Amino acid sequence: MSAAKEFLKGLWKENPVLVLMLGMCPTLAVSSSAKNALGMGVATTFVLLGSNVVISLVRKGIPAKVRIPCYIVIIAVFVTIVEMLMAAYAPPELNATLGIFIPLIVVNCIVLGRAEAFASKNSPWLSFLDGLGMGVGFTLALMALGAVREFLGAGTIFELQLFPKWEPFLLMKFAPGAFFVLGFFLAGMNMLRIRRARLEGRTYTPPELNCSQCNLCDLGKR
Repeated sequence: MSAAKEFLKGLWKENPVLVLMLGMCPTLAVSSSAKNALGMGVATTFVLLGSNVVISLVRKGIPAKVRIPCYIVIIAVFVTIVEMLMAAYAPPELNATLGIFIPLIVVNCIVLGRAEAFASKNSPWLSFLDGLGMGVGFTLALMALGAVREFLGAGTIFELQLFPKWEPFLLMKFAPGAFFVLGFFLAGMNMLRIRRARLEGRTYTPPELNCSQCNLCDLGKR
């Protein structure tokens, strides 16, 4: 198994937001600006890295029947560390904006999904790379959404005014605006897949949304 492959898959092929469609709650809620998106992405990446490595280290000692509660406890420890670090060092306005979405990382399906689907079956090193790739991919997707919404909504990126006389598109500052931007992003991803399939001489078939496409539980293996 290639280490580079495990890292790079999260950036594009299995991007949590743009491909797997996971973590939609924080994606839509905190991507109103690039700064907020970066803060949420870094916090989630930290939790992914820590929980993946620890779960990989202790996976053989966790009984199968209680593995999910054990994973949640481990994830909650790293979320608590993130909360304490942000309370101590992060700007107060960033803390206020992210608010409840930091504690909700405990039940973020990206983090729990990687713990169950990958970290519980692979070595600590590969689990580290998997968590890093998924975290960076999640962060980049959030930042792209945040940058577009912030630019359209205020004419700024990372709070730097690019066009002083910009006419704000107020819809972009609210959650419905995130749906529109994400929809255009997903449409662009589909166009790239269709184009690639045509260049390879095959017909693009969208993936089916059913349990057979999922590896998070035994239902997907039936």
